Amino acid sequence: MDDQAAREIFERAIATQEPAFGTFFLAKFLGFDVSYPDDTCVVGFQVRDYMFNPQGSLHGGIAAVALDVSMGHLIHHVTGRPGITLEMKIQYMRPAVPGPVRCTGRFLRRGRAISAMESRMTDADGKLLSMATSTWQMPRLERDPAN
Repeated sequence: MDDQAAREIFERAIATQEPAFGTFFLAKFLGFDVSYPDDTCVVGFQVRDYMFNPQGSLHGGIAAVALDVSMGHLIHHVTGRPGITLEMKIQYMRPAVPGPVRCTGRFLRRGRAISAMESRMTDADGKLLSMATSTWQMPRLERDPAN
């Protein structure tokens, strides 16, 4: 991808971003497509060269953003409110190269106050690229007396 094409993606992201789930700047800039099949949240996007680290594969920070978004958006989808990432551990198994990838976030244990979650990034062939496990603080509901 040439510099002009990357700049156009950046400019389009700035022009169309909104501070909301699925439409915030990074989601637009990285081209995230968010869906909610079954009890999961899938964040799909195309790995492009402007997302590379110096070794020529997807930068781990971008993978971390996508993994985190798949879990956070699932909480919002289920509860209608944003959750808070308390901690996240990522394991990188193999490099993500140009082409489609998807992160699938799911609950491992859904609690009232704290939930355990995971997300797995796979390539177009279904090969596991990276995975994250995380602990999330769940949003308090309006009717919650502890609020």
